[in-house]
Amino acid sequence: MTILIFILVLIALIVVHEFGHFLVAKWSGMRVDEFGLGYPPKAWGKKIGETEYTLNWLPFGGFVKIFGEDPEKGEEYAPRSFGSKPKSLQALVLIAGIAMNLFFAYVLITATLFMGTTRALTNEEALTAPDAELAIASVLPGSPAARAGLIPGEFIAKTESVGGVYEGANPEGFMALVGENEAGIPVSLTIENEVGIRTVTVTPETNVIAGDPERVALGIGLSAVGTVALPWYQAPIDGALITWELTRQTAIALVGFFGSVFTLSADLSQVAGPVGIAGAVGDASSNGFASLMTITALISINLALINLLPIPALDGGRLLFVIIEAIIRKPIKPEFANAVNGIGFFFLIGLMLVITASDIFKIFA
Repeated sequence: MTILIFILVLIALIVVHEFGHFLVAKWSGMRVDEFGLGYPPKAWGKKIGETEYTLNWLPFGGFVKIFGEDPEKGEEYAPRSFGSKPKSLQALVLIAGIAMNLFFAYVLITATLFMGTTRALTNEEALTAPDAELAIASVLPGSPAARAGLIPGEFIAKTESVGGVYEGANPEGFMALVGENEAGIPVSLTIENEVGIRTVTVTPETNVIAGDPERVALGIGLSAVGTVALPWYQAPIDGALITWELTRQTAIALVGFFGSVFTLSADLSQVAGPVGIAGAVGDASSNGFASLMTITALISINLALINLLPIPALDGGRLLFVIIEAIIRKPIKPEFANAVNGIGFFFLIGLMLVITASDIFKIFA
């Protein structure tokens, strides 16, 4: 199932990317010869107007064939070819795929916010969220909670002490109940995690909190966690802010990584290839549709920014050629452009194989 979900996510991301190229190429008057889902060999095709729409046997994305984009000699300035259009329109066609991936990420993030995402809640939200839970966010080393085996990520379903019972999700309510105990009087906690439910007895102590040594405490940091949906008018605003911040952080990380690749100092443990991404998609899908949409948005942002890099065979590399041609005011020879794109393609394949090998090593390690 994980592989199937990963393939569907990959198809969606690449088709969205190629659809951006397709729309702008059509709008600018370029001749689009084919829009394909999957990669050849062709399984089915239907020509509508001048464009053939095809389904292909290799289901790993899609492609758009624009006349003259990878020109043979003599096609550079043929009517309605890619090269016959102004440099501004050529650039727009190349950027369109990147823009569509970013827009797709924005749509997914906005939809997720509107549907509701699982996150840390304020005290007020904890009172209204139907699935609010009291989560253990941190455990102080050497504290009573640590000695009792509590770990971050678990949930406290019920707390029982001499002061009563607490089953809410507000950290303040929990701390108020525990604070009523004297040191040495145990507290019973019903703990939930992925494995199941268990009951743990913890004895609060003083001298646990460094800034408040007289306070009776267990030594845990708590957070209310639950699903909260944003109203329709707020979700697009927050979606734009989150998309921008994720794009900014991803850009910084990618520039740093590719810079380290060329200096032979890359840390491959910090990146994921197809195997690692498939695993992440599988994990996200097991946590619900909203998690799957979120990881898909992150991958879409990464795909957009990677394509923007000025590496031959990527949209960014082709865009660099367009910019150079605009500056020198003459076309780059097709033979040279195709050769450089071929070198860039083999570089990307080599990098992909190295990262994939790293993914596999991490699994077995």
